[in-house]
Amino acid sequence: MFVNWFLEAAKWKHLMRRIEHISFYRAIESVFCGLTLAIFTPNRLGEYGGRVFFLSPKRRVVGVVAMAVGNIGQLVLTNIFGAIALSAFIYRFIDLDYRLFFAIQILVFVFCLFFIVFYFNIQWLNGILLSFKFTRKYKKFYSILGRYRKGELLKILIFCLARYFVFSSQYFILFVWLIPGLHYADIVMMISILFFVQSTLPSLDLFDVGIRSVTASYFFGYITDHDVAVIACTASIWLINIIIPAILGTYFVFKLNFFGTPKTN
Repeated sequence: MFVNWFLEAAKWKHLMRRIEHISFYRAIESVFCGLTLAIFTPNRLGEYGGRVFFLSPKRRVVGVVAMAVGNIGQLVLTNIFGAIALSAFIYRFIDLDYRLFFAIQILVFVFCLFFIVFYFNIQWLNGILLSFKFTRKYKKFYSILGRYRKGELLKILIFCLARYFVFSSQYFILFVWLIPGLHYADIVMMISILFFVQSTLPSLDLFDVGIRSVTASYFFGYITDHDVAVIACTASIWLINIIIPAILGTYFVFKLNFFGTPKTN
């Protein structure tokens, strides 16, 4: 859990490099504070507020845009690995005509290519927003998108990949421990699908364990009949990655100063 969120703090510090210098400890504070506020808001929107309130007031809106860049990087990996895993799942468990399966492979390839091209050309968003009159007046907030070059975006993506590996490993370890006998490749495939489906569903972290459990139970049902163990794994990760960090983050919430700079003592 701590490796997971320390990596996220390092990514946040790196994202802020062009906006405002923050120490690694300040990055940790903002990440855990964001986790606390995230559990009470749909689709983790509160996480943005929890983080940027540790920045100086004039840089908070720009901080939201920078955080969105990091989240897009995480979403790109989730979608790419998830689409590939779904393709493997269809090949193994769904009986389709070979022509339809071939068409799905092409669709998966185009889907993955789109996310890769979009991410490494994220500055296009800057140009798109400038083309609309009603968004042009806010260009000082989103113009930071133009500062992220491909090398910078690659570094951010490496942080995202490291996090993906860590929280995938959490699931993998628990499933191997609680349901021995499963093929490792099947576990990896199902975990990637689980992340992919979760990312597409609206949710509230505080009650997200139900959605996670139902999704995991359905897909893992193709490789095991240990439903209780699957739900136990999913609920444990929810507790470890969401609830415990949110409880720890309450300490940092009390340090927030919504109208100025954060308290330092």
